[in-house]
Amino acid sequence: MKHTEKMLRDDALKGKTIVVTGGGSGLGKAMSRYFLELGAKVTITSRNFDKLKNTAKELEAETGGICLPIQCDVRHYDQVEQVLAEVLKSFGEVDVLLNNAAGNFISPTERLSANAFDTIIDIVLKGTKNCTLAFGKHWIKSKQENTKVLNIVTTYAWTGSGYVVPSAAAKAGVLAMTRSLAVEWAKYGMQFNAIAPGPFPTKGAWDRLLPGDLKEKFDMSKKVPLNRVGEHQELANLAAYLVSDFSSYINGEVITIDGGEWLKGAGEFNLLEDIPQEMWDQLEAMIRATKKNK
Repeated sequence: MKHTEKMLRDDALKGKTIVVTGGGSGLGKAMSRYFLELGAKVTITSRNFDKLKNTAKELEAETGGICLPIQCDVRHYDQVEQVLAEVLKSFGEVDVLLNNAAGNFISPTERLSANAFDTIIDIVLKGTKNCTLAFGKHWIKSKQENTKVLNIVTTYAWTGSGYVVPSAAAKAGVLAMTRSLAVEWAKYGMQFNAIAPGPFPTKGAWDRLLPGDLKEKFDMSKKVPLNRVGEHQELANLAAYLVSDFSSYINGEVITIDGGEWLKGAGEFNLLEDIPQEMWDQLEAMIRATKKNK
């Protein structure tokens, strides 16, 4: 077998209802696809509802499963409560929350406005808090057991990293929340775990942004002892295991899946020290253009 193949048996998530925040694209979409293939009913959320609806249709066509798209900005608690209400109305109950929604600015910290810093903290840390609190309170009130929260963090949640300081601070908070609630809410039948992915490329800007020798220097695979980046199915396999009943004795853990990257050089983005100022200007312009198109 190959590492890109599917790991669990076809009915491993049959009967499960899973909510994936940030499920409209990238790794959230990849995990949602595999959950559906394993028999789960999946709700995906994001702020871009048109993109979300297209993703849901695509995933249903590919898997034959049920994928419910619900627009939600996780920074707003009332919107999270509405997601929970719609999921319960459609499926009767919810078994798993996967906090995947995130945002990041790759930038020298002195170039960030206070608002930019707040945006990342609000999406990553406050958003995870909002979802966890809403779903957790529901599970406690309804006395539903065998429920799981899986949080997507990052290796620089514990090492820190330059050039992604708001994300590092927010992800560190999410990791602390994961471990804290794993202890406090275990008595209610909840499990809390986290995944810290290394480089799992989605559609990015680095190839276009970095010319010549810089493109070679910032090749993410060269930072990984295994000399490759991750495949989306590898992450989906791990996530599916952690939300399945097979992981019922794992609680409060963060599992790193990065090919040994962080052990080789702590601080995933510290290498950006060598980017010249004019390229930061280009990157900022590209990020602003991307935000306008969302």
